[in-house]
Amino acid sequence: MKTELHDVVIIGAGPSGSCIGSLLSQQNTDCIIIERQNFPRFSIGESLLPQCMSILEEANMLDDVKKAGFQFKNGAAFQDGDDYCSFDFSEKFTEGPESTFQVQRGTFDKILADSAQAQGVPIRYQHEVLSIDEIVNGNRLHIRDLTNNEEYCIECKFLLDASGFGRVLPRLLNLEVPSDFPIRHSYFAHFKDNIECSDYDRNKILIGIHPEHKDIWYWLIPFQGGIASAGVVGEPKYFEGKSHLNNEEILLDFIQQSPRIRELLKNSELNSPTQCLKGYSANVSQLYGDNYALLGNAGEFLDPVFSSGVTIALKSAQLAAPLVVRMLKGESVNWETEFSNPLNQGIDTFRTFVTAWYDLRFQTVLFSKNQDDKIKKMICSILAGYAWDTNNPFVEKSEMRLNTLVELCEH
Repeated sequence: MKTELHDVVIIGAGPSGSCIGSLLSQQNTDCIIIERQNFPRFSIGESLLPQCMSILEEANMLDDVKKAGFQFKNGAAFQDGDDYCSFDFSEKFTEGPESTFQVQRGTFDKILADSAQAQGVPIRYQHEVLSIDEIVNGNRLHIRDLTNNEEYCIECKFLLDASGFGRVLPRLLNLEVPSDFPIRHSYFAHFKDNIECSDYDRNKILIGIHPEHKDIWYWLIPFQGGIASAGVVGEPKYFEGKSHLNNEEILLDFIQQSPRIRELLKNSELNSPTQCLKGYSANVSQLYGDNYALLGNAGEFLDPVFSSGVTIALKSAQLAAPLVVRMLKGESVNWETEFSNPLNQGIDTFRTFVTAWYDLRFQTVLFSKNQDDKIKKMICSILAGYAWDTNNPFVEKSEMRLNTLVELCEH
């Protein structure tokens, strides 16, 4: 069987894979991306955070993204009945980009992949990793070309899993562990939204809360061209007894249960099949090992409520790239202190706020009638993706500070 040699193999051409490919290419690193699917392809996670912009700029991808004409995004809004709270990312605590985009991920991911290719990173679409074996100072990948069913091998010094929900290495190396979060289901689709409400801000993602079950939430993400993504998220118990309904009927039924989302989408028309994602939260026992590391959703996926997925993916690529370059030069690298711990700093911050969202502590903060401007700026920074800024008290000690804030709001 034919065997190739490369310094680095990247599994997956999504945001983390394309980004780290570009960052490595800038350092003249021999790398190649293996991608099972063909692009463009549908993916969920369509509302970016401003933190992404600086990382995309570092990877020489930002100009290509800006040229695409995606929907401008300058903040996030939350609604629970008559209670409404919005955040403008220009009023955040942390320095950095103040806006971003709402993106159709098929188009966005292909732009990043095309940018990586333009910077010299080869991408092999419709190639699947079948197995991985450890060899001296590296890995041996057994790969199938799905276009002709031919198989071949690649030996590499370092392997990066950026396969997202495919989670190739966690499956092949038995790294998967149960997530701390309860299983939740999500139903979602794209609509020609025909929104006419004058008080609706298309520059912000809207997170709505179910009028009765406060742990059920909705997203409404506007795109350019009058299209919007809408979805509902809840635990399986809320969807029990609806087996006689198809995905579209379930989504539309829940939209009717939310006065605000129902009003906004009253003239809408479905523009895509309705999809369902079940049990999406995932975790692993470790983010790195001998000659490999996990990036983005291949490592841990929390929850979509604060749109953190792409940000975590890009941050993991930004942290890992210089370590791979140093390792290939024979320098000593401590993946625990230089990659895993720093990455988890931000993930743990997001985890604090996701947990507090579902147990309603954070909702108490959001809709408090007496909000402190300085504290709101600190929380705004986290919602903008700056979950690694340890100068922010709600990053440095997120759980303790949030609990104190909840107590103040309750009293």
